[in-house]
Amino acid sequence: MKNFKLPLICAIVSLSNVACSEESVTDEFENANGNVAEKLIRSVSYISPEKPEDNRTVGFSYNNDGSLNTVSDGTDTSIFLYENSELKTITGSNDNLDTEELYQSPYDAFDIGQVVSYDDKGNPEVIEFFEEEWNEEFGDYIAKVYTANLEYDDAPNPFYYTMKSGGLIDMLDNVQLNFSMTPQSSEIVQARLLFPLNNLSQIVYKNEEGETVYSINANFDYDEDNYPTSADITAVSVMDSDQGVVSLAFTYLD
Repeated sequence: MKNFKLPLICAIVSLSNVACSEESVTDEFENANGNVAEKLIRSVSYISPEKPEDNRTVGFSYNNDGSLNTVSDGTDTSIFLYENSELKTITGSNDNLDTEELYQSPYDAFDIGQVVSYDDKGNPEVIEFFEEEWNEEFGDYIAKVYTANLEYDDAPNPFYYTMKSGGLIDMLDNVQLNFSMTPQSSEIVQARLLFPLNNLSQIVYKNEEGETVYSINANFDYDEDNYPTSADITAVSVMDSDQGVVSLAFTYLD
């Protein structure tokens, strides 16, 4: 599992190939979603009918001022520490809410990929990444270019306000994407570039020849505020003719 970043995903990124944005994540989220309810996640449960030993629930706790305190699956815990109401550091480890892990993806597109294009709301639409394949002729692995094509429901990213309560959105808002020489954490920059404004509902992975090799579809149920309450996620491996189904369940603070 990857480090806890909610749906933020980190890696080394080549800035020269990505279009810049002058808007903050806050502005982009509001432009994409309008006036939505501010809801904080209490828990996310992962349920695997085929492998019940993998079932887990990730719980979120908050301080009296509404700031995010801990994220824990009962074994691993991340603790958010603040100084003068600003996020200072995150201690511990928690790898439970990486997007591709939740969606049972076999690839690391969100870790190592670069955004090729965004949709009309500002969501990453096509991510390009390298995947190693065995080459019989040369008897070695070669890197081939793969793409991840993403689609979203017309619903807000359910993690946005939870991330905001933990100071993570402020951190992303401070990222300067004008490619100045100011050094920045490559992980934060990558997270900023790949941040989804809406709720991700489909990932289709294609190989260098443009053939679909893997697809993930999430069918969400939403509450009256258009926040997800549950989802059935179906993953299909075209190469192996294999299919798997897992479920997610969300609860929020009252």
